Amino acid sequence: MENIILYIVAYLLGAIPFGLLFCKIFANTDITKQGSCSIGATNVLRVIKTTNPKLAKKLAILTICFDALKGLLPIFVAKLYGINDNTLWAMAVLAVIGHCFSPFLKFEGGKGVATGAGVLSFFLPFELLIALFVWFIVGKVLKISSLASILALTAFIASSFIIHPAIEPINTHAPILIIAYIIIYKHIPNIKRIILKEEAKVI
Repeated sequence: MENIILYIVAYLLGAIPFGLLFCKIFANTDITKQGSCSIGATNVLRVIKTTNPKLAKKLAILTICFDALKGLLPIFVAKLYGINDNTLWAMAVLAVIGHCFSPFLKFEGGKGVATGAGVLSFFLPFELLIALFVWFIVGKVLKISSLASILALTAFIASSFIIHPAIEPINTHAPILIIAYIIIYKHIPNIKRIILKEEAKVI
């Protein structure tokens, strides 16, 4: 019963659409009806930037931070109470699922990148630093957020197998691969646009 409660909490907290809430509160804008219609920081920046560039950057940063923390904090608190790693990893997966398929948005949602980064930072912080470096370089050079996210995810997975070939104590990379699958699935439209060279840049 304790685990079930933790799973529900992780899912529902992960499902909170902070990008949408911040844009409605501070910019009186519904980002689910503009731009890519995503609730993530990239769409927050793209949509709000058309009317208020300074506010757009602030709201995008807020969105990234809160989307990451809503995944990280429940796991951190659960760890303090002695919850085992198998349950913590399940909570991580459910937080990402909640963000990507939110019951508050008719099971639509964001792409899962910030929330995924938040939960994975708890377990594999060094691999996340590698992924963030790749994300920053690709984003800076090519200015395509989705491509930067996909390549950063690839770097994270590759480095996790190299640095932690056996993830103790669960002895499997399955949760990481599930999170990666969800993120890639949510990026399918972006991948198609990248192939067709139609993906918008973040300027």
